[in-house]
Amino acid sequence: MKTLLKDLFVTHPESVDETYFEHMGQALSFAGTMAKGMLMALVHAFIPGLFEKSASRLVTGLHDRMVTNRVRAPQTQPQTLPQGNAVSVTHKG
Repeated sequence: MKTLLKDLFVTHPESVDETYFEHMGQALSFAGTMAKGMLMALVHAFIPGLFEKSASRLVTGLHDRMVTNRVRAPQTQPQTLPQGNAVSVTHKG
């Protein structure tokens, strides 16, 4: 049970060098931006002259924040390949 709780609430935030609450704040920020983009895309679907590139700019900005410019903590445990060869994996941006 303790491992399951750690897996659900701690492991991922630590992998991106955040606490649980820091990660929550980032995820909620992304959710707000995505909701805004969804509304823009919905309006654009019915009125193509509005928000022509707004939603795609938001997606690009989110990708930059979430993937491109985020520094991730290095993996502490080597990952094992199916053949039994150990490799060390670190995430860089």
